Amino acid sequence: MADYSYLVLYLPRGTSRDAARRLLTDHAEYGEWELARLRLYADGSRKVTLRRPIIRPVLTF
Repeated sequence: MADYSYLVLYLPRGTSRDAARRLLTDHAEYGEWELARLRLYADGSRKVTLRRPIIRPVLTF
């Protein structure tokens, strides 16, 4: 099973859907993050959890 590194982003309620999409696209494209969870609250704010696998080198002799 892979180990993951997590990044949590909080987007305030004034953030447009297009701005949120651009932010997440940039993280995915340049930081190699993938969307793990997105929670939309009743007041319009969002909590986004991104993840990426931790790559550990294997020692060979």
